[in-house]
Parts: sequence; structure tokens; C-alpha cells
Amino acid sequence: MAAALIWLIIGIVLMIAEVLSGDFVLIMLGVAALLGAGSEALTGNLFIDVAVFAVSSVGLIVLARPALKRRFLAGSHIATGIDALVGVRAVVVSTVDYDAGQVKIGGEVWSARAVHEAQAPIAPGTSVTVVEISGATAVVDLPA
Repeated sequence: MAAALIWLIIGIVLMIAEVLSGDFVLIMLGVAALLGAGSEALTGNLFIDVAVFAVSSVGLIVLARPALKRRFLAGSHIATGIDALVGVRAVVVSTVDYDAGQVKIGGEVWSARAVHEAQAPIAPGTSVTVVEISGATAVVDLPA
């Protein structure tokens, strides 16, 4: 039973270390160590425990790790901060032209300007689309 506890501690320590590294290697070894702990609890045979650890760690690193890395690295990109505002609808609070104006985006008032210089001033109450954020100014356009 003491060997199962040692396998369990090793598994937990490796999983905690994975949080610091983030490379999906230590987590695989940690899971393999937990499987070794389970094997120790069931069989009590050190050779079987080591074999379970070796086979499961190689299998996890060779098979599961590449699939997990692809999944996490190619996951959908979630826009945050000012990137999340691009494409959002806003309402004009004070007349917006190419030089100045104000819009309300999600309950906050932003300074704004029109995207096109030749665009006629946009009247208050008009719904616009945020095209980009330039500094602290929302560049807006009329919806298509």
C-alpha cells in the first residue's frame, strides 16, 4: 500500500508541475503515475506497476499529447479587450463625422469618428458598426 501512495504522490506532483510548464508532457507522466498507483493497489506487484507506468506514459505522450496540442493550439480564437469591440453595433450619442463624435458601445460612451472622410455626419440615435479601435477612438461606419 505504501508503494501506491508513492505513485499517487508522484502523479500529483507531476500534474502540479504541468501547470508551470504547460507543455502536456508532465501531465501525461502524472496520469501514467496515477495508473501505476491503481495497478499497485490492484496487484501489489512492482514489475507490473512499472510496466503499466511505462506503457501508459509512452502511449499518452505518443498518442494523446499530439491530439491535445492540436486541439488547444487550433482552438477558436476568442477576441478580448478592444479586439472584441470590432464588428459590434454602437449607437451615436453625439454627431459623428471624420474628426469627432461619440458613440455608446455596450453601455459605455466612446469618442468616435467616421471611417470615410467624405461620409456625411452621422446623426445621434443612428446605429453604426465599429470598424476598428484607434487609440481610445472607435472608428465607425454605417451598417451595410
